[in-house]
Amino acid sequence: MSDISSGAAVKNNGYVTDFKGRASFFLTDFCGNLLFCIIGSYLLYFYTDVFGLPVTVTGILLLLTRILDAIDAPIWGSIVDHTNSKYGRSRPWFLWLAIPFAVSMWLTFTTPSFLSETGKIVYAVFTYLIAGIVYSGVQTAITSILPNLSSNHDERMILNTFRMAGGSVGAFISMTFTLPLVKLLGQGDDQLGFSLTVGMFGIVVVILLFFAFRHLREQNVERNESIPFKDSLKAIKNNWPWIILVSVNLIVWICISVRQGTVIFYAKYVLNNEDITALLNGILTITCLVSFLTMAFIVKFTKKFGAMILGAIMVIVSHVGMYLSGDSLALLILCWTIGAFGQGLICAMPFGMLADTVDYGEYSSGVRAAGLLTAIGSALCIKGGSGVGAFIPTYIMGSYGYEANAVQTAESLYGITMSFIWVPVVLSIFIAVPMMLYARFEAQEHDIVRALQERAKA
Repeated sequence: MSDISSGAAVKNNGYVTDFKGRASFFLTDFCGNLLFCIIGSYLLYFYTDVFGLPVTVTGILLLLTRILDAIDAPIWGSIVDHTNSKYGRSRPWFLWLAIPFAVSMWLTFTTPSFLSETGKIVYAVFTYLIAGIVYSGVQTAITSILPNLSSNHDERMILNTFRMAGGSVGAFISMTFTLPLVKLLGQGDDQLGFSLTVGMFGIVVVILLFFAFRHLREQNVERNESIPFKDSLKAIKNNWPWIILVSVNLIVWICISVRQGTVIFYAKYVLNNEDITALLNGILTITCLVSFLTMAFIVKFTKKFGAMILGAIMVIVSHVGMYLSGDSLALLILCWTIGAFGQGLICAMPFGMLADTVDYGEYSSGVRAAGLLTAIGSALCIKGGSGVGAFIPTYIMGSYGYEANAVQTAESLYGITMSFIWVPVVLSIFIAVPMMLYARFEAQEHDIVRALQERAKA
């Protein structure tokens, strides 16, 4: 409980990083998204249309490996918490994981030609699983280092802004330029193109993570009292705002995964314009960045639950509009942009709201289990949701007769349209409705914080 009472004391006195430190924190999430966003946007397409795996097999593969991969987030948190190094707890992992991260991602998008059908599946499972585990370590280090970079709350906000901006730039480059680079470097051989593109990105990531390791400094490394796991679970019991938010965030990442994973199929087979995928992904990342930067302003008028509902409504309007746009490319791009702004809101809001559910858990149980609540509410939701979001469209498309790199039947085109247009609409409804229930808990937040502060003084 001392966390709450000590905040004001350190607000103006904590260490402030120099520009190299801020730029280094920018680069950490830039590197993470530069490589890992390729998985979110292109892995489904890569496995089916480039590697040659059956679409139904791909869906099951992505679902199972993602769910298995999702359990590593709490494990990585424990590993980082128990790291003893002269460089700190989190910072060394930028050095130790830079090369494994780049190599594992490169292997995921490199396809040995001698493999049998079964060998391809085994290879895909192994490389995808290893890449996800290593990425979790990188992301855990990025998240856990922030409290140790500065105890100044204003500086932490600045650093977090640098991180979000870096992640957005990395995602923009990854989602916008991957396909053009694949075509340029592969010269008609997409397998070679993906391998060279991801390999090139990997070299950049290694160099920049080494730079970040050199210029970041952990200032506040301290040993906090650990909470037994069984006591941490008390913070979940009857923590209804956390239960609502985690449920919604899981659906959010299913929706994001479906949107970003099926846009290339919709562009290639329904619009007959595969090249527009890079443009749409570029618009997505830029618009999401604008959404992130205006989020605080929007919340002043809508409250947090209202911003989530607004984002979900924008996604619904976007996809219905794209379905009705017909042959109008301009209208389709406008509708996609509206949905991108909405996606930015529903993507970013839960990360800030999770902190409020930690307060509620402490208020109701007396246990402040920030690590467990935020690990489940963020990393597990992202990975589990991404796995389910990759499985749903493959199941639908496979059921309607989709065949990779073939002229699609009217039935298979309907399956692609259902996956890209209507699945996100339904999921967005499931996002908006529970957030209406969240409103009454949000109204209690100021009273809960005040009560916790009084407890800390007692």
